[in-house]
Amino acid sequence: MTDFTQAFTLALDLLIQRDEALLEIIFLSLRVSLTSTVIACVIGLPLGAALATLSFPGKWFVTVTTNTLMGMPPVVLGLILYMALSNAGPFGWLQLLYTPGAMILAQTLLIIPIVIALTRQIIDDNWRSYREQFLSLCVPKTTAISTLLWDTRASLLTVALAGFARAISEVGAVIVVGGNINHLTRVMTTAIALETSKGELALALALGSVLLLISLTINAIVLSTKARASD
Repeated sequence: MTDFTQAFTLALDLLIQRDEALLEIIFLSLRVSLTSTVIACVIGLPLGAALATLSFPGKWFVTVTTNTLMGMPPVVLGLILYMALSNAGPFGWLQLLYTPGAMILAQTLLIIPIVIALTRQIIDDNWRSYREQFLSLCVPKTTAISTLLWDTRASLLTVALAGFARAISEVGAVIVVGGNINHLTRVMTTAIALETSKGELALALALGSVLLLISLTINAIVLSTKARASD
């Protein structure tokens, strides 16, 4: 019990004193996850809207595949990326392995299916309501998609936050392609795993507290956004 209390005390001291190593890990985590989320949303939001509004052969298969990829095991994706980015892989010439760029790529690929699937569901509900009106006015599909994306922006913000939450909490894929290198690719989740295995609980608890605070903030934003949208 004494060791447990001491670990919490040391973790609190690290947070209060703004420990340099702690801040470095936090800022890298935020940079990697925010970048991944932005890229995933730029790609996933239009694709999800198109999947909801367009009719084409194989649409059912694409929808099922996207929904299936939402449950992609991170370590499996990490392994695939590792093979692709290694010197013997087809993209080894990019020299991305064990860099923040590889971690951004891994997180982006993990959350794109989430963004596409959730966006498709949100847009599909609105498309059913406005479809006849759009067709009667001969509105181009690109204009209709843009309008639906803007009209559902509050709900799509929730999608983006869900993607960010998935990215910031990821450990399996980023540790495979990032290597958990100190001062280079060490993020909060990989640092927590490493420090816990070493028995250094103070830094792990401090980083865990920051992750919980980020999760709390995301949930607060989601709830407030839904409340404003329903008013």
